[in-house]
Amino acid sequence: QLQLVESGGGLVQPGGSLRLSCAASGFILDLNMIGWFRQAPGKEREGISCISRTGGSTNYADSVKGRFTISRDSAKNTVYLQMNSLKPEDTAVYYCATVRLFRPCVLSGPTYDYWGQGTQVTVSS
Repeated sequence: QLQLVESGGGLVQPGGSLRLSCAASGFILDLNMIGWFRQAPGKEREGISCISRTGGSTNYADSVKGRFTISRDSAKNTVYLQMNSLKPEDTAVYYCATVRLFRPCVLSGPTYDYWGQGTQVTVSS
């Protein structure tokens, strides 16, 4: 079974930080492209960050570049999204996704085959 489980969401104040985790089971994360996406109520899904299977290629949406950082921990078979300087407009459900592709990563949702259930991030004072 291929599974992705997000965790680490919650309520934070503007300017705060949060680290999301995406734990993989049933496959080796290092062999897969991983993406982070988010969807706010009434808005379309937005690709915000991704990392290639080799780690040599990363990509960030303009809305989060310089504030968010994607990384992976091979020993834990987990990918992380470190979110700093959070803004109210970052409020959304955050999803991780994966696909077994060996190429520079992309922020296009249809590229990805497997998705987690999502974790809620709320940025509010």
